[in-house]
Amino acid sequence: MELIDLADMPNGKSDFVGHLRNVCESLGLEYASYASTHPLSGTVHAFTTYPDRWKNHYMEHGLHLQDPTLEKAARSIAPVDWGRLERSANFQSVFSQAYDFGLPDTGVTIPVRGPFGEVGLFSVSAPLPTDGWQKLRTQIIGNLQSSAVYLHDAVMTSETVMKSLRFPHLSSREKEILQWVAAGKSQQDIGDILSISLRTVEVHLRSTREKLFALTTAQAVGRGISLGLITPS
Repeated sequence: MELIDLADMPNGKSDFVGHLRNVCESLGLEYASYASTHPLSGTVHAFTTYPDRWKNHYMEHGLHLQDPTLEKAARSIAPVDWGRLERSANFQSVFSQAYDFGLPDTGVTIPVRGPFGEVGLFSVSAPLPTDGWQKLRTQIIGNLQSSAVYLHDAVMTSETVMKSLRFPHLSSREKEILQWVAAGKSQQDIGDILSISLRTVEVHLRSTREKLFALTTAQAVGRGISLGLITPS
């Protein structure tokens, strides 16, 4: 599962990181981050106020694949306080590395569910003792939940994400095979034409159906034509 830093995306993106910094400053927090899993590609889109050294380390080592603050919150409908997370091997691994970077392990992650089936995860943290953190969390949780919804809606309606939602990415081979299906060719015919195995044709068609949210290949062809990914024959 790929992790993409939205702060590095071009095309006039919203100042997501600037908003996170404003949230931290106004609510007395140290760090904030947001992550969401793209409902079609499975790619994780994220941005954060954490130092670049930690952000780069986190991405290079794929820590989003084991981060318990994300994994637990993605399955929850309520805010997940990090202090209540099970001290699992993943918890020890991620937070021991964060500790080496001088980062706190007190924080909360707020899940937001959207209309495309996606889940957004808004996380904040502060280097406070347990009592101090619980007091602050109680005072600001309402503001955090409002910010979570705002951030999620802003990300999901941004040009980069919405473009990919409207136009799912198919590989050149997937489009080629789907085009031959639209032309009335059987899977065996397509394999012979492209000099690939029948199994390879089936794998590409399965991937295409998943990306286009189609139950059948015929539905995938129809959706591919309606989206302009292939042409009618």
